[in-house]
Amino acid sequence: MPQLIDAHIHLDQYSEPARQQMLAGLERAGVGALVAMSTDLASARRTLELAREDRRILPAAGFHPEQPLPGEAEVAALLQLIDDERESITAIGEVGLPWYLQLEDPSLDSAQYEALLERFIRKAAATGLPIVLHAVYDDAETVCDLLEEHGVTRAHFHWFKGSDAVLDRMLSNGYAVSVTPEVVYRPKIRDIARRVPLSQLMVETDGPWPFEGPFAGRMTEPAMLHASIAAIAELKQLPVEKVYRELLETTKGFYEIE
Repeated sequence: MPQLIDAHIHLDQYSEPARQQMLAGLERAGVGALVAMSTDLASARRTLELAREDRRILPAAGFHPEQPLPGEAEVAALLQLIDDERESITAIGEVGLPWYLQLEDPSLDSAQYEALLERFIRKAAATGLPIVLHAVYDDAETVCDLLEEHGVTRAHFHWFKGSDAVLDRMLSNGYAVSVTPEVVYRPKIRDIARRVPLSQLMVETDGPWPFEGPFAGRMTEPAMLHASIAAIAELKQLPVEKVYRELLETTKGFYEIE
């Protein structure tokens, strides 16, 4: 079976039995690696532990923005962890801006979240690590401003859902974009997949986030990405073998995977 890489998964959020079942089936499913995101300091430490147990797990360290801001002690410890584990960490992520949280609470002080994101972007610039971004709609404009200001070009926008104008800016800057299994059934995500060249496109599950359509009621797992790749091949009217090959090359190149 062709090999693929899940470019964005929250492996530490699965139950232990589910995670073990998933890892045991990766080879059979043709999945060569998992880029495993973290959501806070404890999550980053746990994800690093999982990576030490299984070399197919490529850990990222960051603070997910769709939650209350961390205290300064946690931020400092997380940034220090990135420095201490620089050779073990694959990326800084998941970081970004709180789109959904601000929808729930319009009084939220977005400036504090931008300031925190800027600290992670500066860390990406200092370490040379790629950065994985939660900037799903117009927040991507602000994120692009910050990336450009600090000269960070290895940026991965996961599950982006914003406008064509913002997407064009991201692509012109050379940033990578990943699509979830929604590419099989959601028109907006299908349109984004059409527009993003294979040289900047990756596939992800964002597991354990659940999906609808043909995946309704199923545990999210990397094997679902074969359906994503088939959908991308159909959308781009390309041989599926070519799509497998080029998406794998893009992901390996972006994350410097051997």
